Amino acid sequence: MRLPRLFRTTPFRLTLLFLALFAAAASLFLAYIYIATAGEVAVRTDERVSREMASLEAVHRDGGVAALNQAVIERASVDHPMLYLLATPEGVTVSGSIPKSPIRNFSGERTWASFTLTDKDPDGALVRQPARGLEERLPDGWRLFVGADVGESEFYVNRILRALWGAGALMIVLGLAGGLLISRDVSRSMASLNNVIDKARGGDLHARAEVRGSGDEYDELAAGLNDMLDRLERSVGGLRHAGDAIAHDLRSPLTRLRARLEAGMIEADAGRKDAKAALHQALEDADGVLRTFNAVLAIARLEAVADVPGQTVFDPSELARSVAELYEPLCEEKGLEFRLEAENGLTLKANREFVAQALANILDNAVKYTPPGGAIMARVRRRSSGDLEISVTDTGPGIPPEDRARVVERFVRLENSRNAPGAGLGLSLVAAVARAHRGRLDLDEGPGAVDGSGPGLRAALVFPMAA
Repeated sequence: MRLPRLFRTTPFRLTLLFLALFAAAASLFLAYIYIATAGEVAVRTDERVSREMASLEAVHRDGGVAALNQAVIERASVDHPMLYLLATPEGVTVSGSIPKSPIRNFSGERTWASFTLTDKDPDGALVRQPARGLEERLPDGWRLFVGADVGESEFYVNRILRALWGAGALMIVLGLAGGLLISRDVSRSMASLNNVIDKARGGDLHARAEVRGSGDEYDELAAGLNDMLDRLERSVGGLRHAGDAIAHDLRSPLTRLRARLEAGMIEADAGRKDAKAALHQALEDADGVLRTFNAVLAIARLEAVADVPGQTVFDPSELARSVAELYEPLCEEKGLEFRLEAENGLTLKANREFVAQALANILDNAVKYTPPGGAIMARVRRRSSGDLEISVTDTGPGIPPEDRARVVERFVRLENSRNAPGAGLGLSLVAAVARAHRGRLDLDEGPGAVDGSGPGLRAALVFPMAA
């Protein structure tokens, strides 16, 4: 028959192992206490008997057998646990508190013996008490036995031993009960986590594990699981949103592409238009669709990974100079003033291609929306906080504060950019690059109105400095 699940948990098994080790250690400890205590009782008893024997031998030396007999009679009549016996050389009892010597076949040498003393209690019942004594032959041949009743001492020793055994048994019972409680608590915690995992496996990404606030390893596991589910939910939601947005946003350019192809074919058949011009326009529309697909895929790839692949340590100032060289001709062609300020000696650990694409997107937006006669300034510097900043400031129309959080979402285009080419993915890709590198994208007001244009926009990529 299979045991209940509670008894098959790892904490309960560990509790049983701990209790087994504790019981073994407690048994060894109790055995040591018993042996040590019993040995101490025996040593003290032997010392007391030896002192009493020496005292009676001194009486015998001073006063002979008569004085010794008198001392034995007096001491035997006193109510104490000492036992006495004086016998003739032939072994006939003369006086004492016991009728005969417990030592059989006495050889005349000093002999120790442990024996059982039989007596009657006040109710007349026989009582057997352990005792220990010493017998020796005196110089004149008489035999003297001195012993001690150790029943009371052994009673206390056994009482201590029973108390220790009871305490050990109580500890085992309490440990077993504690193990059951701990196992039940662990089972509940793990059942809660498993329930969340089962829900997530079934498609419910809104399920979250309870964080009790105790700060233990289960809270850490629950927090890690919740963070993983948050990332998964964002990733799945992003992919779902991207799919919906692509289907919605690409419907118009694809429809327009088809209409232009159809119109171009009709006009070419009628001889009113060159077919090559229609094909060129169709190619431009197809390139726009491909650019939208590539941007969405790049954002999805950045948001799907926990750590950006292909990271290297490089000089961001050198990267900014390379990208700036591509946009300086565009600025000159449009009549824009362009300037780059880049500190030397800076390092950044990131994916160079992604950072270059993000900077290119910011510069592309600045060139696109800054009117002729305006200015664009790119800057690479170290902030006072130690973070690295790559920023682009322009004198274009800027972004209203209430729209700055929304403009980094996919396919979001403000009213002033409806007529400009693009799909609304440029700043989305920049924000995704920043988040993937544990940085952020800050959008602030630019330098203010310049020649009736402005207030401009300052877009800053902020990264943690490479160690």
